[in-house]
Amino acid sequence: MKAKVKTLENKDAGEIDLLDDVFGVEPRRDILARMVNYQLAKRRSGNHKTKGISEVSGTTKKPWAQKGTGRARQGSLRSPQFRKGGVIFGPVVRDHAHDLPKKVRRLALCMALTAKQKDGKLFVLDVAKCAAPKTKPLAKQFEKLGFKSVLIIDGANLDPNFSKAAANLPNVDVLPEQGANVYDIMRRDVLVLTKNAIEQLQERLK
Repeated sequence: MKAKVKTLENKDAGEIDLLDDVFGVEPRRDILARMVNYQLAKRRSGNHKTKGISEVSGTTKKPWAQKGTGRARQGSLRSPQFRKGGVIFGPVVRDHAHDLPKKVRRLALCMALTAKQKDGKLFVLDVAKCAAPKTKPLAKQFEKLGFKSVLIIDGANLDPNFSKAAANLPNVDVLPEQGANVYDIMRRDVLVLTKNAIEQLQERLK
């Protein structure tokens, strides 16, 4: 299939071929959901922690006699029912990441790209470069293009001026081709790919 290539000035810059194996895969919500869950689980720090009965400070002495006091039997003042007692079955430091087959991850990325293309939310850019790292001129260009929530994916080497200029814009993300992922693609309204990014993505995913 063909896609029109535009410049930052919203002028035509030719066309580019999109492979059906990458941009023509039928999207499935279950595959996309699995991939998003995989990404979000992997980025969790997992450093939540509470102290158990063996970790809180306090005496190990039995509070009072087992029988004859008229009170409930107790074995430790570090039990959870007492003030400053431990937490039973509380969270511990752990890794939340889980496995997902490489084929499923590749398929999910192709589906995310296809979903944007089918919804008319895919914009192909000639180059993502700026003469100077100025945010204001870039913001005006984005306003003319109608970009409010956008993910821009360039080739392996990002233009430093463009990256710095876009860093101050809200709801605008800039990633290199190797950082393309399903979560960032789906969370933004418009996906912008440069010609260089499309060539590298198609070479990697075909």
